[in-house]
Amino acid sequence: MKSIALIFMFSAGLVSAQQTMHLPEGGSSPKANLKDVSWIEGHWQGEAFGGIAEEIWSAPMGNSMMFVFRMVNNGKVSFYESGHIQQLDNSLILQLKHFDGNMKGWEEKDETIDFKLVKLEPNKVYFEGLTMEKISDNQMNVWVLIEEDGNEEEILFAYKRK
Repeated sequence: MKSIALIFMFSAGLVSAQQTMHLPEGGSSPKANLKDVSWIEGHWQGEAFGGIAEEIWSAPMGNSMMFVFRMVNNGKVSFYESGHIQQLDNSLILQLKHFDGNMKGWEEKDETIDFKLVKLEPNKVYFEGLTMEKISDNQMNVWVLIEEDGNEEEILFAYKRK
């Protein structure tokens, strides 16, 4: 019985250490608007995947906050992302597209990678598989759940304001 309790406590610790979330099956996104996440606006840079990651987010306008991202390894762009957080049906959705260093798209022409809103806190926003947290006015953490070959791993992008 003692070992079962220890396994449960250890497992609970692993679950609470996770930074990303998913909507429950059949669940819907909570009400939110762009003012709730306007703290994301700015020019951010940090290290990830052995290189430099950079994100630039616009202020809310036209029911969206647009962004661009680039990953630079060994002095060359590995890939780009372009996307937005959009106000949609009284909630938010983050959508993006990937491009290689030569701007060749990864997704099909009309496809986007979509992250539905799961939960909102004053300085933290949880999208499905992607979490953004304001640490201070000049620091933001972004966790992204990467799924590959049936394995999942959360990757931390620890950004500082440029």
